[in-house]
Amino acid sequence: MPISTDDVLHIAALARLELAEDRIPSLVSQLNGILGHMEVLSQTKTEGVRGAEGVGDAGLPLRTDIGPPYPLALPPESFAPSMREGFFMVPRLATHQDASHRDVGVENE
Repeated sequence: MPISTDDVLHIAALARLELAEDRIPSLVSQLNGILGHMEVLSQTKTEGVRGAEGVGDAGLPLRTDIGPPYPLALPPESFAPSMREGFFMVPRLATHQDASHRDVGVENE
């Protein structure tokens, strides 16, 4: 199924991206090209082909995380605007409402 201009605009809106109008046809073409390549790859016969080494569940095992932590040159409190219990406090995005925020002027029914 080919990608349309509406698809690109919908994805851009979901990702909150602003697209220049002259850029949209190029993106549609590129995405359709990628899907065309995927269609060609899906027709490749793979019966009897061994899987790639080190990929998936058969990948290399992770080593045990041992040893002391590396000290920072400065304590985190010196460059973090706010910390609580060892975690960095990050402010909410301006586009999201605060958990305690109520819409002003909207009456509850």
